[in-house]
Parts: sequence; structure tokens; C-alpha cells
Amino acid sequence: MNRRLTLALLALSPVFSLTAATSLDQAQARLHSAIDEVLALADKAKDRPTLVARIGPVLEKHISFVAMTRRAVGPGWRTFSADQQKKAIDLFSQLIIRSYSNKFTIGEHPVIKYHSAAQPASGRVDVTTTTVYQGNKYSVIYRMEEAESWRTTDVVIEGVSMVANYRSQLDPVFKSGGADAVLKSLAKSVANPQ
Repeated sequence: MNRRLTLALLALSPVFSLTAATSLDQAQARLHSAIDEVLALADKAKDRPTLVARIGPVLEKHISFVAMTRRAVGPGWRTFSADQQKKAIDLFSQLIIRSYSNKFTIGEHPVIKYHSAAQPASGRVDVTTTTVYQGNKYSVIYRMEEAESWRTTDVVIEGVSMVANYRSQLDPVFKSGGADAVLKSLAKSVANPQ
């Protein structure tokens, strides 16, 4: 009996390996496509408002703002009403799109080198890159999830998770004032032009 189970598992192991490789390839291809699309738009933008207007729909297509917002808020997310969740996602999306767009200097193009991808858990892939921009070199890991159609659910820059960073800011706000306080904080951040 044990021998049959072992043989069956050995026979299936190439299938599991192929599935993992396919997942890695699909996630990496999706990320390459997303970054290429964003950079093409950034190269053509005449000014920052044009960049923000054009880049927003592309980021919405390739980033799971639902997952990012839910994780940035943390356990308190379950206490948000459906309307509050929708508003939080909208505000958080605006904040991330603006923040991401502000990283670009019109006319300058980052150089991105893709490294190996890893599958830390089933349905999740981490793609490691090195980005050189304006003479600075950054290690960037894109965390992607299959349940989100291989959309990015977090970005880790130089070891700092964007989602964890926002969560450390939003968690005390939630603890002191609940969902309404989080929404006010996000609205204030969006209103602040930085």
C-alpha cells in the first residue's frame, strides 16, 4: 500500500512541478506586461495630471486594490459596512495611484531587471526585481496572487511592505475611532497634494 502511494506521488510530481512553473511564468508575464504598459504611458505623458489620468486605469487592471485595502486596514475591516468598504477601497486606490505616479519624473525611464520568482505558498508568487532610477538602485518584490488573476497585492521596496506600512498607520486610527476615523484619515491623505 505504501509503495503504491509512493509510486502514485512520484508519477504526479512532474504535474505538480509543471503547475508551479506555470504559475511562476504566468505571474511573471502578467507583471512584465503591467510594468511595460505603465512605462509606455509614463514615456508619453506630457505632464503629471496626464500621467495620473492615464496610469490609474492601468494600475486598477493590474493591482488588487480590494486585497491591498483590506490588508492595510487589518482585522477592523470586518466591521466596515459594505458602503464603508467601497469608500475605503476608492480612497486607498486614489492614494496609491497618486503616490505611484509621483514616483515618476516626466522624461526619465527606470531600468528594471527581473530576477527569479518564488512561490512561497500555493496561489502566491513573489517576483523579485532590481530597479535603477535616477542613479539609485532599489530591490523591489511584487507579491502576486492567483485568486486575483495574478494581480499585485503588495509591493515590498527595500524590505518595507507597502501594505504593512499603511497598516501601521491605519491600525491605531481604527482602534481610536473605528471605520469612520479610517475613512477620514484616508480622505485627508487623498486631499493633501503632498
